[in-house]
Amino acid sequence: MRSFIYTVTFASLVGLAFWAYQENIKTKNAIAHTEKLQKEIGIAGARLSILKAEWAYLNRPDRLTELVDLNFGRLQLVPLRASNFLEVDEINFLNDPDLPDVVSLAVSLKKIGGSRD
Repeated sequence: MRSFIYTVTFASLVGLAFWAYQENIKTKNAIAHTEKLQKEIGIAGARLSILKAEWAYLNRPDRLTELVDLNFGRLQLVPLRASNFLEVDEINFLNDPDLPDVVSLAVSLKKIGGSRD
């Protein structure tokens, strides 16, 4: 009986040692994967900061003004002002023959919605 208990204890010890070894390997692999991901995140962050700096450089107001001046003949870009915009009801949709009937439906729904007041 004593030898049976020793054998079971030894087998349990070997089983636990094997399990602990497997967990150790899994932990080391997880740590290595995490370090790899951290390195990739650092590289992506550095690349993002470079891209932000390039974007800020390309969108400098003086540079954009110079580009507008150079390409005014082709693009005819002008500064945005409130007078460049219209209210939706000021746009004449109904006289456009290429416009589908959906717009007419939207205008008629607006008239129906306005008559409830």
